[in-house]
Amino acid sequence: MPDSLTSTLTSYYDAVPYDSHPFPQSAVEHLEALAFLFGLDAPSPRKARVLELGCAAGGNLIPFAVRHPEAQAVGVDLSRVQVAQGASALDQAGLSNIELKAFNIADIDASFGLFDYIVCHGVYSWVPGPVQDAILRVCDENLAPNGVVYVSYNVYPGWKAREIVRDAMILRGGPRDTPEEKLSYARGMLEFLEQSARPDSVLRKTLEETMPIVRNSGNYYLLHEFLEPCNEPCYFKEFVARAEARGLAYLCDAEPSTMFVQNYGEKVRDPLLRECGGSQVMMEQYLDFLVNRTFRQTLLVKQGNAANIRYRLEVPRLRALEFAGTFRVDGGDALAIDTREQPCTALRDLKVTLRLPAHKAVAQALDASYPCSMSTEALLAAVVTLTGEAHAAVEPIVLAMLEELLILGALRIRRTPVPAASAVSALPQVLAPVRRALAGVPGSHALPTPAVVCNQWHEPVSLSVLERSLLPLLDGAHTHEALAAFLLGEVRAERLRFLKDDQPLTDPSALGAFAQEQVAQALQGLRRKALLTA
Repeated sequence: MPDSLTSTLTSYYDAVPYDSHPFPQSAVEHLEALAFLFGLDAPSPRKARVLELGCAAGGNLIPFAVRHPEAQAVGVDLSRVQVAQGASALDQAGLSNIELKAFNIADIDASFGLFDYIVCHGVYSWVPGPVQDAILRVCDENLAPNGVVYVSYNVYPGWKAREIVRDAMILRGGPRDTPEEKLSYARGMLEFLEQSARPDSVLRKTLEETMPIVRNSGNYYLLHEFLEPCNEPCYFKEFVARAEARGLAYLCDAEPSTMFVQNYGEKVRDPLLRECGGSQVMMEQYLDFLVNRTFRQTLLVKQGNAANIRYRLEVPRLRALEFAGTFRVDGGDALAIDTREQPCTALRDLKVTLRLPAHKAVAQALDASYPCSMSTEALLAAVVTLTGEAHAAVEPIVLAMLEELLILGALRIRRTPVPAASAVSALPQVLAPVRRALAGVPGSHALPTPAVVCNQWHEPVSLSVLERSLLPLLDGAHTHEALAAFLLGEVRAERLRFLKDDQPLTDPSALGAFAQEQVAQALQGLRRKALLTA
């Protein structure tokens, strides 16, 4: 990359740092499970070496290092400002298994060693062609033989329309001096276009699709997505061809439900199955046109492993996975283990209809266990108990349901159990770096924002005021009574207020019982958010 362009790109991230937080689809445990699902055996995250290209302040990488103290993580980023923020957090947290470097991706060589997982989120489309080539070179040369790569990038055809908006924003906002001026003038341009565009024009339709994104996104996103010098989308097929030229093969999408043609209806499925001749890449390229896709999260592996990839899900591999999911009956009713149809809302607000008793038993068992995962055998045992039917009778029904839910995108999967608490213990505990992030002690900045922390599923979760107050004390040494006493002390010191029916609670005789109720509610909330550890 020319030095002037490098300096320009770096200045954007130094002036307006990218929001550094965990991206669940890039979680190493998720990548391992997807590789296994499609026929490959990737290295265990427990002792893996992980490289993140464009790590910002480490918000996506630090939680991995916290969860796996025996693993080794390296993050590189051009922005010295963001790397300094992350390095400070690491020093305070005392994490010794992760290193963040202010480094040009193009300068990575064999001295970095091999990595079991390479993650590159939000970088590839936002750098010029030579750096894109360098990313794929690193993903080939520095990837372990059975390793997995995750790369996210903008794609056509969806970005064809968005480029109209981007070009208009750059026309007016690009020449301005400061990020604030750029954004202000760019927003003004869009307001002008929105007021002036003809009702039947392509511009009008493009603005209708894009303006909600512009209005609901933070300044950091708009600056880097629409006003940076580089934003180079490509077609999925082109990206795969570039990767293949570097000795890499397409494995799958980080959201596998997008890959299965049966999710798009019979009118789409049958013609594409005939047209694409068994090519998964061609199938997905057609689907990108169908849904006007704008963004992809692609997993790559060494080309030598391509022959072992299987897109038809195999029962032995399904049986070896851990599953997790939530199911809420529409209308608020409880799940009834009978033959009545019950519409449910699953993960990602997906709608599913449960018909057989075994289907409802699966949903009930998974929801009760969540956020913990369940093995297939544990799930089968729960179904047998709930339905009273024989193991041999429910097994094919359960396995078929798991496959269907997985294809739909209504389940989460892992290779090993997720170490979240299945119940609130007498001495509840949260991982130490997460506690320190909110405690104002060394390590207090180990996570990006005080009110948001990363859970065991590599998700950013928001905390209520009460949860935030209690979380630093959840070290496995405080009883529920001690936590209630702490809350009472905070109330008496006027650092916290108890509200009941929207009114401050001041009656001394009621405060103790109310504190205990609040502790119980907060602990259940933290458990459901996958923050309490097993």
